[in-house]
Amino acid sequence: MNIREFEKIWPRLKKQVRSLHIPWVDQMSAEDRDPFKILISCILSLRTQDKTTEEASQRLFQLARTPEDMSKLSAERIQKAIYPVGFYRVKAQRIRDLGREIAGKYGGVVPSTIEELLQLKGVGRKTANLVVTLGYDLPGICVDTHVHRITNRWGLIKTPDPTRTEFALREILPVRYWIKLNGYLVAFGQGICKPISPLCSECGIRSSCARVGVGRSR
Repeated sequence: MNIREFEKIWPRLKKQVRSLHIPWVDQMSAEDRDPFKILISCILSLRTQDKTTEEASQRLFQLARTPEDMSKLSAERIQKAIYPVGFYRVKAQRIRDLGREIAGKYGGVVPSTIEELLQLKGVGRKTANLVVTLGYDLPGICVDTHVHRITNRWGLIKTPDPTRTEFALREILPVRYWIKLNGYLVAFGQGICKPISPLCSECGIRSSCARVGVGRSR
């Protein structure tokens, strides 16, 4: 797949995604574009199922919605609110520390650049890009395992890891596709283009896919 083919399949991808489950953080940001809530929800989502992330985020935000309020909660209270997300003890301390740092160093305002976000403890490129795109509606490419797997499976790029995938996509994709790419491909990857035995018979863009690495499909 080259960039021209990508631009042709985008409307078909968008249409198919409408029938799939959109990640909760994307759904939340459509109604409440709060960078802090997006940051915290993204941290909770790491190695955690979407439904669990949603429920944990909602419980936590009932207790605190701002960095200042979050910094006042004990790690134990945060743990109780977010359980059973993956690594909930580590995440509880990280969330409390983030509240303190953002409240103190940044005056309660979440940084709006990837470079500044990466200075926050526990924030990686995936989270930083998601905050920039969903929280500030600024250009960024959030790459998780789905984006990395699918764009390589398409043959659009050939990269060994998500970080290099992000930079490769930044070089070839027009900016207008950046913000929506992650939400679409997470939904597509969970519902159709699965890691093992993807549902190629139900895929609306199969004719344009190189199917790199696909041995068995349904």
